[in-house]
Amino acid sequence: ATAEQLEHYLHLRAGIRCAAFHEGLSIIERDRAAAWFADAESGAQALICSEIGSEGRNFQFAQHLVLFDLPRNPDLLEQRIGRLDRIGQAGDVHIHVPYLAGTAQERLFRWLHEGLDIFRQNCPAGRPVFDAYRERLEAALDGGEDINALIEETREATANANRRLAEGRDRLLERNACRPVEAQRIIEAIRDSERSGELQAYFETLCDNLGVEHEYHSEGCLVLRPGEHMDTAHFPELPEDGRTVTFDRATALAREDMAFLTWEHPMLSEAMEAILSTELGNAALGTLKLRGVPAGTLLLECLYTVNVSAPKSLQLQRFLSLSPQRVLVDSRDRDLSQAISHERLNQLVRRVDHATAVGIIRQLQGAVDERLAAAAGFAEKHLATLREDATRRAENHLGEEITRLESLKRVNPQVRDEEISHLRWQREESLAAIARADLHLQAVRLVVTA
Repeated sequence: ATAEQLEHYLHLRAGIRCAAFHEGLSIIERDRAAAWFADAESGAQALICSEIGSEGRNFQFAQHLVLFDLPRNPDLLEQRIGRLDRIGQAGDVHIHVPYLAGTAQERLFRWLHEGLDIFRQNCPAGRPVFDAYRERLEAALDGGEDINALIEETREATANANRRLAEGRDRLLERNACRPVEAQRIIEAIRDSERSGELQAYFETLCDNLGVEHEYHSEGCLVLRPGEHMDTAHFPELPEDGRTVTFDRATALAREDMAFLTWEHPMLSEAMEAILSTELGNAALGTLKLRGVPAGTLLLECLYTVNVSAPKSLQLQRFLSLSPQRVLVDSRDRDLSQAISHERLNQLVRRVDHATAVGIIRQLQGAVDERLAAAAGFAEKHLATLREDATRRAENHLGEEITRLESLKRVNPQVRDEEISHLRWQREESLAAIARADLHLQAVRLVVTA
């Protein structure tokens, strides 16, 4: 009720565009209110929230937080502040706490501000200090105890608690966890990937091929709906009433009603998995003209994926390349993968109509089977090299890590035997999984020279 009253007052009396966000609204209505507030051009100037707005929402684009009332629990207060003070915040967060002089609200503000210093910095000791002084705080808010004495004791207790927390920090762990150069390299790689536009282009092609309707919403954003002629009964993460998605990280941070699509998003990964598990698009036939190559010469392009059964926790991709393996063989069973790239072949090949393609396949079935056997032989050689390289990398990386922890344990009792045992288990399981890796034929393309 308070949120609604404030929203009506600001809108009608002060002429401020504002939206309400409270328990009485449906999830869709709350999403719309948050989206309107996030709209930088014509959105709401203020969002009036009840306690439900203190968690689960991201408003890092805003820089002013007005706390009409204060929670006694410091954790709840930090949750409220954390809606603005989070990744993506470009400036300082200004916190405003209106109160009437001499009231409980003023005394609570002073205890939080002067005792815990919670408005200026994170306060990890806030909850234990609050638990220790809860009864006395309640008495002080009712006027039954001297608030100044309580603030002084709280300030000292907070300092002591913060000091104990600092003494218990694992400095070695912190030093190892912070690798700015490596972190910046990863950040730049992510940014380059997102700027390329490759993901959006692929996703639109995917939707076109599977019959999913998509329309332009705004820059880097699409509206998706199930199509009437979808090739699959279900498209991952797409409800019947549709969904709005974005490929822009900044937009996703400001608009929680939009799904942020990356290569790892379930909508993408499950759709790609569905394609790989079916025969859709796994065979093609084309023709090309090459100077000096007799007409009727066959080229067979095969794409294999590396298949390895192992727990994700092993992170085998660190050692074993899971990139598709390509083999291109000609009529004399020579591997031309290095001579003619996949991209170059795409430029040269021309499509063949269905009737002609059926006739070619019937006539060349035996020759195609022979080329497939030759391609499988080359692929196995590639796999053997991959296994050898992966085994060497796994032994070197995990072996060095085990040696490092064993040396560190001699001088640091915080290194546990369980950590070293776990690394040994990782090494054994990783090497065994790499040895079991095999190749699966995923797609073939037959090219006949004309």
